[in-house]
Amino acid sequence: MFGKKFCLVFLILAVSACSSERNTFTNRAFHNLTSHYNAFYLADTRIREVENEVIQNYKEDYTQILPVFIPIDSATIDSNEEKLETSRELASKAIEWHRISKWVDDSYYLLGKIDYLQGNFDDAQNTFKYVNVNGKDDDLRHQTLIALLRLYVDLEEYEKANFTIDYLSKEDINDENRYELYRTLAYYYESRDDKNGVLGALDKALEYEQDKKESSRINFILAQRYQREGLDALAFDFYRKAQEGNPPYERSFFAQLYAQQVAELNKSKDLKKVRNYYEDLYKDPKNKDLKDVVVYEMALFEQKQGDTEKTLQLLHQAAKEPGSNPRQKGYIYQKLAEINLDEFQDYRATKYYLDSALTFINEADPSAKRIREQKENLDQYVFHVERIEQNDSLLMLSQKSPEEQKLIAENFIKTEEERLLREAAADQEEEPKSIFDNLLAFNDRGTTSTFYFDNSLAMQQGAIEFRRTWGSRPLQDNWRRSSASFQDTNPTIPEPASADSVSVEDDNPLSQLPDVDELLGQIPSSPEDIQTLNSELEESYFELGKLLYFDLEETEQGIDNLETMIRFYPESQRKPEAYYLLYLAQKDRGGNSQQYVTRLNQEFPDSRFTFSVNNPDAASGNLAYLKSSEEYEKAYNAYFARNYRESRAIVRNALQQYPLTRNTERLMLLDIMNTGKIESKTNFRARLEDYIDNSQDSALVELAKNMLYPLLSEEELAELNPTKDEDEESGKGAEKNSADESEAIDLTDSPYKVNNSQTHIFVITMNEDVEEAAESLLGDLENFHGTKFKGKRLRNGNMKMQETAIIIISPFNTAEDADKYYQVFLEEFESENLPEEVIQSSFYISIENFQTLNRTKNIEEYKAFFRSTYK
Repeated sequence: MFGKKFCLVFLILAVSACSSERNTFTNRAFHNLTSHYNAFYLADTRIREVENEVIQNYKEDYTQILPVFIPIDSATIDSNEEKLETSRELASKAIEWHRISKWVDDSYYLLGKIDYLQGNFDDAQNTFKYVNVNGKDDDLRHQTLIALLRLYVDLEEYEKANFTIDYLSKEDINDENRYELYRTLAYYYESRDDKNGVLGALDKALEYEQDKKESSRINFILAQRYQREGLDALAFDFYRKAQEGNPPYERSFFAQLYAQQVAELNKSKDLKKVRNYYEDLYKDPKNKDLKDVVVYEMALFEQKQGDTEKTLQLLHQAAKEPGSNPRQKGYIYQKLAEINLDEFQDYRATKYYLDSALTFINEADPSAKRIREQKENLDQYVFHVERIEQNDSLLMLSQKSPEEQKLIAENFIKTEEERLLREAAADQEEEPKSIFDNLLAFNDRGTTSTFYFDNSLAMQQGAIEFRRTWGSRPLQDNWRRSSASFQDTNPTIPEPASADSVSVEDDNPLSQLPDVDELLGQIPSSPEDIQTLNSELEESYFELGKLLYFDLEETEQGIDNLETMIRFYPESQRKPEAYYLLYLAQKDRGGNSQQYVTRLNQEFPDSRFTFSVNNPDAASGNLAYLKSSEEYEKAYNAYFARNYRESRAIVRNALQQYPLTRNTERLMLLDIMNTGKIESKTNFRARLEDYIDNSQDSALVELAKNMLYPLLSEEELAELNPTKDEDEESGKGAEKNSADESEAIDLTDSPYKVNNSQTHIFVITMNEDVEEAAESLLGDLENFHGTKFKGKRLRNGNMKMQETAIIIISPFNTAEDADKYYQVFLEEFESENLPEEVIQSSFYISIENFQTLNRTKNIEEYKAFFRSTYK
């Protein structure tokens, strides 16, 4: 009986202890125990497992300064989504089921960490702030604020970061948190490119670090940074310390290598000793996956000795060596590009080496962005140079007899067979035992011949690219299809086989070669094909001339290409601009620039380039743009008021005072529009056609075409639009147009222009009665934005335009963004008492066009422009 009573009492106590409401000693003890080990501990363990996996999956790049924090890899986070969600569930249970335990705040902190890892920065920030405000444990609050500081740095919210740093600097922080704080401070300074700040913060972090492996990493970062600053003695000490604490072998290897560099190798006059040191590293079997690094470092050493040839040889060998870090290959190719550009001004080789570098360097790497920027001009240069070489060679081949063409193709294949067999035999020879024995002659700069079948490297690349693109296929009649491989070629420089070699179908080296029919099939035969090649040549000579003069600062070569275009293509539409560029180039070199002034005035008196050379001292730059904008507005207002001669006078005066600003093409088109009102239709049409051929602004060209169409005959229109619908051909289209004529607005004189990259706003228009009835509209818009466009920070505003009420939603970065909003708005937006026709008549408009609309107050005119342009 007593036993039953005891069990009952025990059961009552146990049940009462489970209550999360009663704040008694028994309850607190129970909830502290269960929340800690049943929820918090398990959640924390899983989060740490994910963090460790991020660290393990990250490949350290010891050739670059290591980052303070290892970047969080989204792929690793995504692959651990289930584990993190389990952690979230456990932490949430610790909060919901054990509200009186002391682990509630810690569990909130874990929720913040999960959101941070998953990239939910707003939620993480709110959670961290909650713990800071409501947390009872100062150490936990400090830990949370340090996590919040790192988040602010991620988001580049430096003012908030500064406030957090200032607050923490006044707090009494334990050693564990102080270590994390100094590391996070180093991350803050790293983000702001404050080198001294990073050094100071990491140096302080070492005072509180307990993990020797992590100390090794920090010491390595400090050594790298001191070495970059030229403080070799300090760098040497930290490299030595980085080898302590049983670090990973790769870090130990680089620490030893760089320590030797700063201590001896960079200062040694005994070149044989240095080379022997690298030789020993190369032969060490422990470094079999680091041979590319050893050879690369040796190449850098030889570069310091001024031996460019040996440097190139070593770099090419480094690209072939095995390595554990793919990015290392990217740095090797980047160095090859640098030398080819600086030493030889070889733009083609530079471009292709940079292409190779980008295949190994991560797209998010800052150096990748710099390479892409550097490559922009080089890509264009190589494209036009190779197109000129190929098209010119193919045109010359097209003039030869079929027998001569066949003989040239057969001789080429025979020569290539011999070369490939020689190379295959050389590849089978025993590999050199030393990195300095029998270095491969990779820096062959290729034949100087530009004739297609005489340039073996160009032909090899073309043949290999043909097989890579099309495979083994029968000859076809369509030459353009068979010559597609010519439009995108590879570099005419040898490339390391391990990285960029062309894969072949089998081990036979001759399998790369095309047959005679494939080669002959690439030679143009029809007048249309020849005309296509000539059009491409004309364009490439012109664009290459511009590029060489403006971007690559190769004035002489630029002049040569522009003069070649004028000589070979005297009827080119690009001739006025070519004259103008030659005028500028000759002025720069002190040559005869006046000859081009004379030619422009004689051949193209109405050209905008003629305006410019006749007024060489006219204002330029932003001031000229602003002034010409004011003149354009005056001229347009005069045109709109039907004062065409006054408008023309303003335009021509502006063109003479401010030639070649961003307004020039607009002014030229307005001048042509005045011609259409003052002079004959023949003159109007001729000037429009000339403008369409020469203008670079696609939006203005489209507007000019709209003006030209009414001046064309039915036959000319049919030529321009050969695929008209049947109803238009039968006259039904004309009937439809006449039915809509009452609401149509003439767009040929439209003051609006397309600028899709400009900021846009979305507009809803309605009369005052509808505005009054739709009193919930603004609130409905807020709800719509919060549901469909959360995080876009859209703003609402309203204004009046005469008798029309206007609701404005902004901003949208581009027309594309505005159109996405527009489509969702039409399909899903609803507001009480707002008619459907108001929703359907909404539109978006660029800021520039809205300024014009605000001046003209003609909403229907813009709606017509909007329908014709965007819908």
